[in-house]
Formats: sequence, C-alpha cells, structure tokens
Amino acid sequence: MTYPQFFDKIPTIILKDDLASFLGAFEDGIIEFSYLDLVKSAGHSCPTVLGAYLITSEGLKALFENEIPKRGEIIVEFKEKQNDGVAGVIGNVIMNITGATTTNGFKGINGKFDRNYLMKFEQDINGANVRFTRVDTQKSVDVFYNPNEIKPHEDMNFLMQKCMQGNATNEEKIEFGKLWQKRVEDISNNVNRVIKVNLL
Repeated sequence: MTYPQFFDKIPTIILKDDLASFLGAFEDGIIEFSYLDLVKSAGHSCPTVLGAYLITSEGLKALFENEIPKRGEIIVEFKEKQNDGVAGVIGNVIMNITGATTTNGFKGINGKFDRNYLMKFEQDINGANVRFTRVDTQKSVDVFYNPNEIKPHEDMNFLMQKCMQGNATNEEKIEFGKLWQKRVEDISNNVNRVIKVNLL
C-alpha cells in the first residue's frame, strides 16, 4: 500500500479504553490511532478528515493534560445538524477515535461501556467546531479549526476543474492529487495556525 509519507509524520493519538481492556482486545486498554488509520476508515485524505483528526488530537491534549484520554467517556458536541456541511464527516472521524456515538453505538454491558448519546448535534457551543467534555469531571474544551489559513497551490483548483470535467490528462490528474495532498501536508505542519483550543 503506497501513500504520502507525511501521513506517518503526524503524531498519533493514544487513548485508554476500558471496554477494550475488559474484553481483552488491547493490553490495559491502550489504543493508538494514526492519521493513516483514519484515512483508511474515511477512504480519503482531505482538509476535513485531517481537521477532524487534529481537532480531536489537540482537544484531548488540552482536556486531559497529562492523563491518557478515556475512550468511551468523552462527550462530543457540534453546533450544526449532523447532515449540515461536513459535520457528519467530522463526526465519523471523531467517533472512530473517541468511541462517542449518537444512538447507533455499543449499548454496554450491565450498565457499563455504553457509547450512545455521547455525540450530540445542534448544540449551543458558541461557534466552536467541536466541544469535548469529560464525563468524569464535566470539564470542557472548545476547538476551532480554520484550514483557510493555509492556501492551496495556485494550480490546484484549475486542475481540479479539469479533472471534474473529464478534460485532464493522466499527468494532470496525478499532479492534482499531489497538490491536493501537499495542501493537507501544509495544514498538518501548521497546527498552531489552524487549530485554536479554548478551555471552559
């Protein structure tokens, strides 16, 4: 499997999942997610998928500080409806990492490990892209993501139009893909510019 090598340079996200520990899936319930893992799940790499990954990574760092985040014990809130814009795409990425679901998740065992009602849409979160809240302490962080801080190569949109219209050569299709991923890479290299975290 061949993919852009910058995927491997993006820091992984490590969580502890008590359900995974209980069922013997991972020793001590420790799970490590890479950006590559989420690209496989989403089926593509783009500013939205990367943004969801970075939102989660930076949000959980601030929320748990020196602790390992507890998967399945994090509430995730969005201002938008689930089918508005890219909210659902972002939600799917965050669901894979945090385990939080709306009503379609694991229902638990004897009252423990329930993953439902941890992801909520149409919430009053003051314009943030996502709010994360710890179930145990009720401490929250708002995370803001603005990929527009990083501009694409001047040829990218032109080549995209040619590809969509079916007029691009094979070389132009390859070049478009490279320029698209170059922008994703540039965003990943400028986390402090595109991500803002506000502790509540």
